[in-house]
This record gives sequence, structure tokens and C-alpha cells, in this order.
Amino acid sequence: MNRPQPFFFRPTLSITRFLAIVTLISFLSLALFSGAARAETDPAGLQLSARSAILMDAESGQVLYEKDADTAYAPASMAKMMTEYLVFKAVEEGKLSWDQQITVTENASKQVGSRIFLAVGDKHTVEQLYIAMAVGSANDATVQLAEAVAGSEEAFAKLMNETAKELGMTHSHFINATGLDRADMPEEFRPTSIEGETVMSARDAATLAYHIIKEDPKFLEYSKIQTYKFRERDKDPIVNWNWMLESNKNVPSLRKFAYDGVDGLKTGHTSTAGNCFTGTALRNGTRLIAVVMGVDGSTNDGKRFLETAKLFDYGFNNFEKKTIIEAKKAVPGHETLPVKKGVRKKLEVVTASDLTVMVKKGEKIEPTVAEVKSVQDPLVAPIKQGDKVGTVTYTYKDPATQKDKSVTIDLVAAEDAKKASWWRLLFRGIGEFFAGLFKGIVNLF
Repeated sequence: MNRPQPFFFRPTLSITRFLAIVTLISFLSLALFSGAARAETDPAGLQLSARSAILMDAESGQVLYEKDADTAYAPASMAKMMTEYLVFKAVEEGKLSWDQQITVTENASKQVGSRIFLAVGDKHTVEQLYIAMAVGSANDATVQLAEAVAGSEEAFAKLMNETAKELGMTHSHFINATGLDRADMPEEFRPTSIEGETVMSARDAATLAYHIIKEDPKFLEYSKIQTYKFRERDKDPIVNWNWMLESNKNVPSLRKFAYDGVDGLKTGHTSTAGNCFTGTALRNGTRLIAVVMGVDGSTNDGKRFLETAKLFDYGFNNFEKKTIIEAKKAVPGHETLPVKKGVRKKLEVVTASDLTVMVKKGEKIEPTVAEVKSVQDPLVAPIKQGDKVGTVTYTYKDPATQKDKSVTIDLVAAEDAKKASWWRLLFRGIGEFFAGLFKGIVNLF
């Protein structure tokens, strides 16, 4: 009996048609597989064209989105954020002043890449150099400021690493003030006591930006400057590399990158790092920090800013602030704590502060009381209203990551707890003695 042959052996099916069918099947399979991979690796649906990324609430540090956020990559000039942070600290501590004149050194004058062409012996103020660094990402100005703070760029890099540890930046390492790769530095000024290259994770970049905004909010007055003429004789001003600045909506060539509320922070690019950007935007009282690293393309295509806009859109469109624990409120089931030697044996307590988090619009968070502790057990009168008397720990699901989170809030006295008189304490002691004695007798039977 003749059985029908499989279609791919039938003489009526040409080799050309067979190859076309195989190609179509392969294409569809690849498309389906690729789509599944994208959905799995990017549950938020952003499909970012970046090696790593993160989105953070600038007020609380809460992470709203992340992609490979803990892998350390070359940050290029985003490393200058640490230099900016440390210069601000030096000014606050009185080690430098904004109007202080700095004389340009040989090391600073020999820098390559983005620069303002400082010459040995020139004098410029700390503020002028700072603006050149913050706006134009000038490597020579950056190195000069690093030397002004620590004496040498290598000593400054060590300070950068010490500060990174203090700030909780666990996936960062600095070898210089600029973020340049070792091979791009002037050979005679390459660090000898610090190994490796400068690297930083997206989470660490966001953490650094978080501290800059929290501790040095004046920085944003510098980072949002559109253009700056460094010298009166300069033909053209320095133009801010941050094309996302809201003010660029009036610049025809940059209008498509301008984003409402953006006023900082720092761009970066090298052949090793690709295109990087740490940005911040403020809208309706909410400030977000976004980081993208390793975006392909040239520095002139602005793709890193379009990818950052996806992050900002996701945050502003999908999240809102909600207070899930209110201040000055009693904790259900733990309204009082025991007090010794007081007029009353119990003290009413309330939360000292609130807890506000970013929640996806339309969703609710129900925190659970995990533990209530007294500063001492029992408390001893006298106690004044507002004194810290304990803590309460809540647990809840992070609304962005769904990870278990816990937060501890102080408990304070809602009223005064006056110390009882010796007469009252005497009779209370007698009463407690006989009550205990009676209970002991009852227990015998």
C-alpha cells in the first residue's frame, strides 16, 4: 500500500518553497522566544535599551524600577558626581570657598576629552571651575578641584572610595576624579597606589544622586544652567550636556529631549561605558532619580535621554505618594506601655513620625505590626509628653518590587507620666503584696 509522503518529500513542493517555509517558521519562533524573554526580564514593560537602569524616589530612596542595578559598569563622567559631592562638602566645612582663587596645575592642564583648556598658572574661582564641571563636564576643571580638596588627584580618589563606603555604595570603585579610563589619563599622572578602573553600579549612582539632592540641594542651581561663558574672551559658552533640561524646550534642536521638571544631574560617555545618564525631575511635589548605563549609539543621537524619559514616564504615570502610617497615632493593640512608679500604671503612646511611600495608583498597602519594644521594661516615671519611650516595627510588601520590607518608627509619650507620691506607692505596694498573697493561696487549692 502506498502511503502518502511527508509534504517536504513531495515532488510538487520545490526546494525554494521548502526553504521559504523553514525560514518563516524560524522567524516566528525567534520572534515568540524574543518576546517572551523581554516580558520575563522587564515586567514593567519598559523594554529599555540600556545595560542597566534604576528609578528611585528622591525623598525616601524607594526603588520603583531596576534592571541589573547592582552590576558595576564603567560610569564615564557620571563619576564626577562624587567629585561634585566632595567639593560641596569641602565648601560647607570651610576648607574651600566659592570665591577662592585656584591656580591651575600641570596635571589639570594636561587633561583630555571634555575640557575648558585650562593653562598652567591661570587663576579661576572654585565656583567657576565647579560650573565648568557640572555643566560642561570639563575634565581639567574637575581635576583642578580634586587637587584643591585633597592635594593630589590620587589622594582625592582615595577620599572618593572612602566616601562611597560611608554612603553605602557597595559596587563602586574610583581611580580618578573624572571617570576617564586609565589609558585615557596623562601617563605621568596615572594612579600607582590604586588598582583597576573606575566602576559604579546604577544603584550606587542613584544613591549618590540621592545624597547630593538631600544634603546639597543648591547643587541643582548649578546643574540646571543651560550655558555658561567661562571666560569673557571665549567665543562660545559651555553648553550643558544634559539635553533633558526642562529649559531646553525652547531650544529647537533639543526640544524633543526636554522633559518637564528635569534640572540635573550628570551625563557620561566613553567607548567603554557607552552612553550613561543620571537625571532627576520634579513634578507636583514628587522628585524622581533615574539612571541609565550602557546605552548604545553616539553622544549626538540623544538616545540615553529618550530611555531616561521612559523611566520618568513610568514613575510619574504609575505611582503616587501615600501615607501608610500616620504620625501621632496610637498603634492598634499597643495603645499603652506599662509604667513603674507613676500615678498611673500605663502610659498612652503614639507614633513619632509618619511613613509615606510611593504606591502604584489604585493600590493599597496594609502594614502589619511585627514588634513593639519599650526603651526599658517597664518604663519608670516621671516621663514627659513627647519623650521617646519605645519603637514599633511594621512589615509590608514593597509596592514596586513586592519584596518584604520593614520599617521601625519611634513611639513617644502621648501625655505626661508623673511620679506617684511615696504615700501612693506605699499603699500600692501593700495592695500588690496582699493581692499576690491571695493569688498564691488560691493557687494552693
